Amino acid sequence: MSTDNPNYPSGSDPSGLYLPGQTLLLDADDTLWENNIYFERAIAAFISYVDHHEYSREEVREKLNEVERENTRLHGYGLGSFRRSLTICFERLSGESITPEKHERIVSFVQSIADQEIELLPGVAEAIPELASRHRLILMSKGAQAEQADKLERSGLASYFTGVEIPKEKNPAAYHAVVAKYELAPHSTWMIGNSPKSDINPALAAGLHAVYIHHPGTWVLEHDEFTKPGDGQKLLDLGNFAELLKHF
Repeated sequence: MSTDNPNYPSGSDPSGLYLPGQTLLLDADDTLWENNIYFERAIAAFISYVDHHEYSREEVREKLNEVERENTRLHGYGLGSFRRSLTICFERLSGESITPEKHERIVSFVQSIADQEIELLPGVAEAIPELASRHRLILMSKGAQAEQADKLERSGLASYFTGVEIPKEKNPAAYHAVVAKYELAPHSTWMIGNSPKSDINPALAAGLHAVYIHHPGTWVLEHDEFTKPGDGQKLLDLGNFAELLKHF
């Protein structure tokens, strides 16, 4: 998935590397480090705890997806929002208010995520310093401000970024705001991430280039059909983070 000639990409040298001085906006969760796998484990534990006699596990999961769609629109992302979604889902499925004991059990599922150490994805620890030596790196990851900032600090990668942006939602307006704030040139600015919905399509809509990096555990609510790049825009499709070094 690329609009580039693989041998001589526009704006690159004959080796195929884009010239130094590009701005790389980098997603964090499931791009730099594992994230959704911990939520999936918590959800599996929640579904087992619900043990619904009418709905299958798949149907309970779809009910939770519906609640999360509603809840993230109202309350954003992060562990607090996730806890609220589990509670609402439990109450809807059971038809009664949650007891303190059951609420404590649900909180334990969420706490299991908070207790996870940061696990960098393969190739990230080696690639980030090299990318930062040639290009400007700005973290752009939606979510709860304190949670995302804490994960970045614990990742050991913070020193490589010249800016950190944690919007409530990554839509075209958020990308336009970052471009204006840092006075970025769209023709040399790339959004890099694993989510078609939040990373790729809105960045292209804002006039930027984009790099899609596959992750097998991308959250189902981040799935979307890819937007076709506009004239002069580039969209790269890479299998893993280390492949960025072949282009940047």
